[in-house]
Amino acid sequence: MPRIGVVIVTMGTRPQELDALLESVAQQSVPAARVVVVGNGTPLAGVPKWVTRVPLEENLGCPGGRNVGLQLLLESGDVDVVVELDDDGLLIADDVFARVQRLYAADPGLGIVSFRVVDEQGRTLRRHVPRLRAGDPLRRGLVTAFLGGGHALSARMLRQIGDWPGHFFFEHEETDLAWRALDAGWDILYEPDLVLQHPRTLPDRHAVHYRLTARNRVWLARRRLPAVLVPAYLAVWIAITLARTHSAAALRAWAAGFWEGIRTPCGPRQPMRWRTAWRMTRLGRPPVI
Repeated sequence: MPRIGVVIVTMGTRPQELDALLESVAQQSVPAARVVVVGNGTPLAGVPKWVTRVPLEENLGCPGGRNVGLQLLLESGDVDVVVELDDDGLLIADDVFARVQRLYAADPGLGIVSFRVVDEQGRTLRRHVPRLRAGDPLRRGLVTAFLGGGHALSARMLRQIGDWPGHFFFEHEETDLAWRALDAGWDILYEPDLVLQHPRTLPDRHAVHYRLTARNRVWLARRRLPAVLVPAYLAVWIAITLARTHSAAALRAWAAGFWEGIRTPCGPRQPMRWRTAWRMTRLGRPPVI
């Protein structure tokens, strides 16, 4: 059966939540081969000794911190599947890793598995269902995106397509990785039976949310879309943002990020193939939204 590794990135601001998460990891019926906790600018005081601790002197952002953990696990050769979890999440069942094992053992083409995120009352927000028609969060199936808070990644896939875009720092790094996985022929599965409990929060709780959302969306389009789709994708998201955002300060931050995305380097350009765009369309989410 596939060996499971775990990566958790923390800034050291949620010690109680991290302790609870690690306890839920330790109680899994199938033990993880290795658990890595990466401290983004924190010394990781109080983390259990059975955990591999990697304190970083600076905050590399969510994708940058995850890359540190991924590199350690992939270079060691100890794992076949990497489960990444938010440090304020909680595994409320003890068979999550066992289910992940069975999914990857049954399908060698499975690249990414997206967990279902629920709040303290067991409810799943629409934005936590990785498809456009999100009315039924219990409907499983192949999708074109996944949730960063709780997911599993094939080690073989990561060796083929590469790791997270670390320079994104925060926002849309999951979409960049998902599009690369799809373009390489891997499947992404939304599995609602795999549950991560997570406090009910809003994305704009982060001060940089609007700026980085806009900047990284432009970077994403420049990096991954065929040239003819770039203006269509950005135009759709300009319209959506104007319709959703009612704060002048938020719109100013978003506009500054959008301009930053246009004028700054986005990293290597590797646009997806047209057959990938058609595959995404058949899965219900064409790459213009």
